[in-house]
Amino acid sequence: MLIHGKCHCGNISFSLIWEPDPVEIPARACTCSFCTKHGGVWTSNPSGALEVVVKDPALVSKYAFGTRTAEFHICARCGIVPVVTSRIDDHLYAVVSVNALEDVDQSLLRRASASLDGEEKESRLARRKRNWIANVKHIESGT
Repeated sequence: MLIHGKCHCGNISFSLIWEPDPVEIPARACTCSFCTKHGGVWTSNPSGALEVVVKDPALVSKYAFGTRTAEFHICARCGIVPVVTSRIDDHLYAVVSVNALEDVDQSLLRRASASLDGEEKESRLARRKRNWIANVKHIESGT
């Protein structure tokens, strides 16, 4: 299945190859203060392939807090956060916002709360390496 998503204005877009076709898509509603305020609900497929395209990099703000091991890619034009990345051992991992998905049957989404409070940094990075998308291509077109 090829899944497309983007911020509201389209400055940050992504294509996610999800194989095999999902019978359900996990949708984790993070309970951290940032995600709670922004309605962050994330998904990933560790065996998937993600391509993120940024039309105007000057209109992307990256925000990191807490352990500073993840960057939220925020469109400065429309305020949407379609993707989060984490660089671990010089390798880029990512999750995408289910709220930014386009043309995905909502009945496929399996929403659940995810509290990461108290998780140690090394455990967090190990979890990301296991569960986040590991095949990530980030393109900045500069147009």
